[in-house]
Amino acid sequence: MALLRVFEERAAEQYMLGKIRGFLHLYIGQEAVAVGAIHALGRDDYVTTHYRDHGHALARGLSVNAVMAELFGKATGCSKGMGGSMHLFDASLNFAGGYAIVAGHLPLSTGMGFAFNYLNDNRLVATFFGDGALNEGEAHEVLNMSALWNLPVVFICENNLYGMGIPLSQSMSNTQLHKMAESYGIASAQVDGMDVLAVREAAETAVQHVRSGNGPYFLEARTYRFRGHSMADPVLYRSKDEEAEYRKLDPIAQYGEWLLSSKMATQKKLDAISAEVEKQVEESIAFAEESPFPSPEDLYRNVYAQLP
Repeated sequence: MALLRVFEERAAEQYMLGKIRGFLHLYIGQEAVAVGAIHALGRDDYVTTHYRDHGHALARGLSVNAVMAELFGKATGCSKGMGGSMHLFDASLNFAGGYAIVAGHLPLSTGMGFAFNYLNDNRLVATFFGDGALNEGEAHEVLNMSALWNLPVVFICENNLYGMGIPLSQSMSNTQLHKMAESYGIASAQVDGMDVLAVREAAETAVQHVRSGNGPYFLEARTYRFRGHSMADPVLYRSKDEEAEYRKLDPIAQYGEWLLSSKMATQKKLDAISAEVEKQVEESIAFAEESPFPSPEDLYRNVYAQLP
């Protein structure tokens, strides 16, 4: 979680310096969801996610250098500089994106689940999405199809209480989002998305349910993003008092306090972790700075499949 936080803070700085172009959606505040949930997955399982994807990519094990270079649009990036912030990808880690279209990856994730069933493969796909995705029709289509076909999909809804700048209460008639899945016959649960251990435990339950052949599972993680929807968001739709209250629930601070109080770590150890991730991220910025941009010829690559 410390790595995710520092990476995002430094990415914000690089965006303000003009080194990162386009949109930049930061994961600050939501780290416990990606870290806790992905920790419960197997190495052969797949992960798909939305455009706020840096945290998931790092939690899955993508190289810090490759992710930062991708944000810089460099050829050494995990998507060869062709994807940018919203389209991180690493086939070697079964990390299948980063998708910019709200809910657009959910049918793809369902297709992966269908493939696993068809091939009698005991893998599953964990797909992350925001609360706003549940206002999209394809989300309900895939929930219905996944339940109907008993597909091995763990749906993880990162409910940060706002769809861009619209409060959940103004966009959803039922704010208990996991209850929507139950209407399709899908087992579901809600978890405190600011508590990494609670998320891991809930995700382990979801994975066990799916792995045992019981069909899909829907996990709603209640969380909060500490920054705007994107770097271009002035955040005029919520109060400073509200933000201050949620910052008291900072998942990294909470977990650090638990580690100290339970004697699982010393302050010296936590300080060493912080220093190490600072070093990693600073090195990734230098790597991205020094890396080349894709060549003009690269525009013609990956347009059509190279057939034998």
